[in-house]
Amino acid sequence: MALDTIIELENISVFQKDHLILSDVTLNIERGEFCYLIGRTGSGKSSLLKLLYADLPLVDGYAKVAGFKLGGIKNSQIPFLRRKIGIVFQDFQLLNDRNVRDNLIFVMKATGWRDNIAMDKRIEDVLEKVGLVTKGFKMPHQLSGGEQQRVVIARALINDPDIILADEPTGNLDPETSVGIMELMVEISKTGRAVLMATHDYTLFEAFPARILRCEDGKVIDLNPDYYKNRTLEQGDAQ
Repeated sequence: MALDTIIELENISVFQKDHLILSDVTLNIERGEFCYLIGRTGSGKSSLLKLLYADLPLVDGYAKVAGFKLGGIKNSQIPFLRRKIGIVFQDFQLLNDRNVRDNLIFVMKATGWRDNIAMDKRIEDVLEKVGLVTKGFKMPHQLSGGEQQRVVIARALINDPDIILADEPTGNLDPETSVGIMELMVEISKTGRAVLMATHDYTLFEAFPARILRCEDGKVIDLNPDYYKNRTLEQGDAQ
């Protein structure tokens, strides 16, 4: 598959209400590319992700995500943009009163799926991708943290998105489980999707080297993947 730009940002600012979080952000992320997004708490990582899925408005600059221009995007277009984006949260945000299949069905119906046979096939496909094909009728509380995160990734893949935005997906997981989730995320990027993953876990960089974008002092800096190999991490970064 030929690479093409799936996230294009030129001189954008990121605001939370009237508070400027990031400015002059310019970057491209290609289809099939895996990128880390790092920085101290409050540096703008989550705000940047929210802008990409139109939860925060674009105030200035140019932004195009999965074929949608974010400047002046109409409310009616936002659900179509979000079908192109799979979102993975740190805290899972599963519906605890529904089993795994019903969690996925809820999202599918909310995004326009109607054909029950097609829905069953898609659920089977995504559960197989995340290694949970036998867990469809389990309730969230019957699953480990790593399994719950795999359900979240399955949910993110339901609509065959172009982009996965992951906000600290290994933040609540033990190191061994985190490795399994990372292997899955990297595998997803190899299927032609762009993956942008916010993380504080710098130990992942050596095992899973990739491009690193750092939020710092109101800017987004593109770092060399080798940047952290021989560097002692600042205490503030790792918190």
